[in-house]
Amino acid sequence: MDLGAVRHNVAHLSGLAGRSGAATMVVIKADGYGHGAPDVARAALAAGATRLGVATLDEALAVRAAGVDAPLLAWLHLPDEDFAAAVAAGVELSVSSREHLAAVLAGARAAGRTVRLHLKADTGLNRGGCRPEEWPELLDDAAAAVADGTAEVAAVWSHLARADEPGDPSIDAQAVRLRDAAARARERGFDPLLHLANSAATLTRPDLHFDLVRPGIAAYGLDPVAAPADSPLRPAMTVRGRIALLKTVPPGEGVSYGHEWVATEPRVLALIPLGYADGVPRRMNNGGRMRVRVGGVIRPVAGRVCMDQFVVDCGRPGELDVAVGDPVELFGTGDGGGPTAQEWADELGTIHYEIVTGIKGRVRRTVTGGTA
Repeated sequence: MDLGAVRHNVAHLSGLAGRSGAATMVVIKADGYGHGAPDVARAALAAGATRLGVATLDEALAVRAAGVDAPLLAWLHLPDEDFAAAVAAGVELSVSSREHLAAVLAGARAAGRTVRLHLKADTGLNRGGCRPEEWPELLDDAAAAVADGTAEVAAVWSHLARADEPGDPSIDAQAVRLRDAAARARERGFDPLLHLANSAATLTRPDLHFDLVRPGIAAYGLDPVAAPADSPLRPAMTVRGRIALLKTVPPGEGVSYGHEWVATEPRVLALIPLGYADGVPRRMNNGGRMRVRVGGVIRPVAGRVCMDQFVVDCGRPGELDVAVGDPVELFGTGDGGGPTAQEWADELGTIHYEIVTGIKGRVRRTVTGGTA
């Protein structure tokens, strides 16, 4: 994982936000999208971010345990969770309903500390957030909590459904609904920050930067809008394995479970000890769909990806100069025509978010690009 790339990306995103007068919250949920939340947090803060965001309470407390004390928001919780530890750690909390708010306030009272709230309005994603017809009652409860010193209303916010489709009319419709929700909050005497822009809107909609932008995937160098060649962002994750075994098989020999790949001539095969337990998708299993870089050359996978391993077709004997122990690049920056997370996603009919967050199991993380 390249911290230099993270700093580059966050500096670019923070620069865009700054030109709009907005601050930057970098999202580090899911262990920093698989990159390592504490390292990403420190790099992001060094590069211009002033806030951090996570999904769960456990993620927030892990960030605090790593010594990161920047403003931190957590937004996805069950109403029966114990919020006291998070409030005591200075974690700001999002609420989407009166029930959620009551639980958070109970945690604040138990912690003996005022909680900073981000009231989430459902502006059309219809996932988290408070529906417009329920918003006045949520504001009433929040006002009572502010009056008794249990809470402060720090922000009103929402999340976009189709920001990665610039020009879609739902984007402007959601912005209108958020402005209306914020106006209702101000009528109650609140002075909240306003935030809506995710990575895509940070890159494409400066008019929706409001007070704060919340880039996630873009901080890791994966562009939700532009093709890699056109993006100013630099991918931070490169996944590599090493060749554990080389062998030459004759024509007619099948490879891996089901023998879906059969050699038509003598072929050199390289065994790579990574599999779907480590985040290498099993569906990328045959027909040359999955390609990796070995010996500086792009080569296809032969046969099914297994739980712990897959096989690479290195060509005819003598065609490629490889040896046991040589590195194999599964995906990375794309420099020199190397494979990318976007290419994997395209093959699987998914998004690069799923590819990078899926790398797990026995894969060891090595940090480059200096200290955070």
